[in-house]
Amino acid sequence: MANLFFFQSSKSFMSIAFLIQKTVPFCFHCNADVVTEFIEGLVETYPGLQYLDGFPLVKVVIRSDVSSSTYEKVAIISGGGSGHEPAHAGFVGEGMLTAAICGDVFASPTVDAILAGIRAVTGPKGCLLIVKNYTGDRLNFGLAAEQAKSEGFEVEMVIVGDDCALPPPRGVAGRRGLAGTILVHKIAGAAAAAGLSLLDVAAEAKHASEMVGTMGVALSVCTLPGQVTPDRLGPGKMELGLGIHGEPGAAVTDLLPVDVVVAHVLKQILSTETNYVPITRGNRVILMINGLGATPLMELMIAAGKAVPIMQLDHGLAVDRVYTGSFMTSLDMAGFSISIMKADQKILQRLDAPTRAPSWPVGVEGDRPPAKIPVPIPVSRPTNNEELSRPQQLTHQGRILELAIEAAVSSVIELRDSLNEWDSRVGDGDCGSTMFKGAAAILDDMKKYYPLNDAAETVNEMGSSIQRVMGGTSGILYNIFCKAAYAKLKTSSKPVTAKEWADALEASIAAVSKYGGASAGYRTILDALIPACQVLQERLNAGDDPSTAFVLSAEAARAGAESTKDMQAQAGRSTYVPSDILASVPDPGAMAAASWYSAAALAVKDNYNST
Repeated sequence: MANLFFFQSSKSFMSIAFLIQKTVPFCFHCNADVVTEFIEGLVETYPGLQYLDGFPLVKVVIRSDVSSSTYEKVAIISGGGSGHEPAHAGFVGEGMLTAAICGDVFASPTVDAILAGIRAVTGPKGCLLIVKNYTGDRLNFGLAAEQAKSEGFEVEMVIVGDDCALPPPRGVAGRRGLAGTILVHKIAGAAAAAGLSLLDVAAEAKHASEMVGTMGVALSVCTLPGQVTPDRLGPGKMELGLGIHGEPGAAVTDLLPVDVVVAHVLKQILSTETNYVPITRGNRVILMINGLGATPLMELMIAAGKAVPIMQLDHGLAVDRVYTGSFMTSLDMAGFSISIMKADQKILQRLDAPTRAPSWPVGVEGDRPPAKIPVPIPVSRPTNNEELSRPQQLTHQGRILELAIEAAVSSVIELRDSLNEWDSRVGDGDCGSTMFKGAAAILDDMKKYYPLNDAAETVNEMGSSIQRVMGGTSGILYNIFCKAAYAKLKTSSKPVTAKEWADALEASIAAVSKYGGASAGYRTILDALIPACQVLQERLNAGDDPSTAFVLSAEAARAGAESTKDMQAQAGRSTYVPSDILASVPDPGAMAAASWYSAAALAVKDNYNST
């Protein structure tokens, strides 16, 4: 394989001599264990790193000098799909990341892997999760955060979306997380190393994420391991505004001189129309030129050399720091991205602070500890379902809870075909089948081991049942829903009061909205649950009998679900469906939520006053 390209020095031209004979690059790229083997090589190279012995499901790199039992500073954890090396594992080290969670190539890491990383390095001061703005990362890191909180860990999360290539998006997708995330890692890591509290570290990271913008340009498409390189770009073409997963860019154009390309990218990032970054003339800034995987350092330096005078002369900016190299790549993609961050004295102090993260870079001296350590397990909760058991005799509330759960999941099971039919018109046609799997698992597991006399633990186990069998976004969202409710209920009285159930529902809705990005009017399950929660709280506060309040709130849930016919989708696959089709079908997820909520409410009403 050859992937040689050059900037013609006489004309500063991004002219690529594509001597590319790509089929399947190098035999080791065909290995299904490419990520685990990368990690093994990484820790052999750098003695300051270790990995958790949980391959292939748990792929976590941590600092070798940190353990949760002894670490007295805020842990900084990040991660995402692999294929972006050195991100994220190459930035683990004192002064930057405490742990990096590695997914498969271009795939978000699992919730279990993220939890393993949190448990391995998080001490009493808590941990900050820094997450690039992609739906899979948001949901998986979000669910792991909620689970960790329920285990007693202090957790905060900052989402980075620094993409400046596209117009401001509608809905919940938002701006993609790109190479500017690395600067946020460095700032957060330095703040944590200085001994700041979790909230203060999170505040600095969030501020940094709001100060940075990024845009990329590519001259080739990346090659996934074991696959043939796509032939999307023809000879003499380049792509502007692409992401880091090989997805198409904002525009395809003929090859242009490098100074023209750099000027265009800088103008887009600093545009006052989109106002993605709060940078104006006279500001101090940091510049990062990031290679996308197959760009020689020489060419990255040429881009840096063109960028600095354009920023100074055309935009009136003072360039205080320039970082040039490969920080967040896209496998073997030829191209680069430019990131600009507004600087102040605190940001410069954090960026200048020492770090031993190998790809910032740092030296590799030091004693070599063992390469791997055991994966930690939670100590505050049972490790498997065998340690849970169904009570021999149910309390009155335990019996009501059983009947409510049974009614709820039975309603979902009966609605399967209708949900699939609705979803076939506005989604991928599997909503009913997916919900059926979760409902059937809950029904089966409840009969075996749910501790029904303990409402909090029962709700938590429902989340575990869902996690085991429900795929896709629905499974993650319902698991988040249950984990957030569990965190609220475990501090409640026994038996749990109606008001405490209402507060738990409110907490669950807030968690789903936080990590899923949707809110009222987005045509999702929240359009059934939010009005239900509002009515439930109102009626309970007004002194209504709890059973009556639940039934009235169920009516609000059904009305809210039906109202989704009149909504323009702003989340999920329905966002791609024409509005005239959406108007004929309610949102399947909202209808499912209204169904199980109503069934549970009626079961509560029928049995609340029974003896």
